[in-house]
Amino acid sequence: MATGIGRWRRGLGGWSCGSRSRSRGSYFPSFLEPRRLSEQALVSVVQQAWVLGVSTRKMDDLVQALGMTGISKSQVSRLCAELDERVRAFLERPLEGVLPYLWLDATYLKCREAGRVVSKACVVAVGVNGEGRREVLGLAVGPAETHGFWKAFLRGRIARGLREVRLVVSDAHEGLRKAVGQVLGATWQRCRVHFMRNVLAYVPRGQHPMVAAAMRTVFVQEDQATAQAQWRQVADGLRGRFPKAAALMDEAEADVLAHMAFPREHWAQTASTNPLERLHKEIKRRTDVVGIFPDEAAIVRLVGALLAEQTDQWHVTRRYMSLETLAQVIGRDGADEPVQAALAAGR
Repeated sequence: MATGIGRWRRGLGGWSCGSRSRSRGSYFPSFLEPRRLSEQALVSVVQQAWVLGVSTRKMDDLVQALGMTGISKSQVSRLCAELDERVRAFLERPLEGVLPYLWLDATYLKCREAGRVVSKACVVAVGVNGEGRREVLGLAVGPAETHGFWKAFLRGRIARGLREVRLVVSDAHEGLRKAVGQVLGATWQRCRVHFMRNVLAYVPRGQHPMVAAAMRTVFVQEDQATAQAQWRQVADGLRGRFPKAAALMDEAEADVLAHMAFPREHWAQTASTNPLERLHKEIKRRTDVVGIFPDEAAIVRLVGALLAEQTDQWHVTRRYMSLETLAQVIGRDGADEPVQAALAAGR
């Protein structure tokens, strides 16, 4: 895949505000020209921290590894402004078409604030569009995953055009779940992986393999009714020895099996937040290089650039879900027009 500023223009089109070429007086340092957007963002974060006097030996080593001998404060400021504008164009772009599935999750990153190092919640939303391709729908950084924070975040997606959401997949964070019901009114799917961890917390470690294997039998059933029957059988089997685990299964049955009301072809993707977990691992891998961010803007700059590149990649790879199976989900009230048009065109 091509890299650098040209790639950003080709891949994201209208999302990018573009960049002046060097021949027209660009203020991009020469060592950044061949780098991808996220690499430029990483460099800007490291250099900004260095200029602000919060550098570490790790950052100094990285600067040297990148072949840089130094950069002035004004260059850092201009570079950050350019990157911020381009990332903002991506994160604030209109959301077009139907987006039936939505995954929500947060990871935590360290940031300096008022002379202290604090943890900041970095929340990401990923959806599947009417053409069956994934795209990042939003990013926000805040002090914690409160109900108010999630509510404002979801309202922001609505303002940008998010509509026709059928299923939201997340962990069981109470504030998030409440916000989903209030703002989106969609079916909520409790992440299967997170739930199994919650159940196993009430089981002795030596019994984890047995209980996990019993629970997995639920998710290999052919239909929702059979899965529900198997769920109750497993819960009853645990009730005598592990009553708290059984009680948790009784309480969460509808939420953990919600995805089974949708096409079976989608179950593997919609049963958990695993698709988003993989993205978060990449975010962690890239942000671990920085360690402690100088401010929230630096987090948005680096993570936003990474998410823009990931969306770009998703748009040119094979579909995450087929048009035929998606038509079963959004083929109502005229909401399937983009899908039907694509099917008719043989896309």
